Amino acid sequence: MLDIPIYMGVNAPLEHQRVIRKLIWQLSNLYESGKIPYEPFPEAMIDDANSSPTPDVLLQDNVLDKFVVIIEISGTKGFKNDFRKTSELVENYEVNEGFVYDYKQFRWRKYKLGVGEITANPSFCDSIGYDLNDFLK
Repeated sequence: MLDIPIYMGVNAPLEHQRVIRKLIWQLSNLYESGKIPYEPFPEAMIDDANSSPTPDVLLQDNVLDKFVVIIEISGTKGFKNDFRKTSELVENYEVNEGFVYDYKQFRWRKYKLGVGEITANPSFCDSIGYDLNDFLK
């Protein structure tokens, strides 16, 4: 028998993964039925030409070959820092909207390109016309 070491990376808690699954499932259904024009991807690189961040959920405009929405799932401790990182990604990669969801306290933050933080109805995604929080019920 070969003595091969097992390499394991740090993975997110089940609740984190559950939120991603729910979002991807709902967004995929909307995309496949033609109700939204953007294709959802879980944990894809935002810049495939370079080593880049991999937000939890990305919505891709396949016609323009551009990401239009970033969604990051966070626990309470990382919520503030994840929002800062998401807002930087929105600005650096010219993504229309970025969202961070705290799955422990059930709260959202939203950042819009060229505008900044949106505090009124922060789970509503203007790019697709749906409230993301509705997908988590």
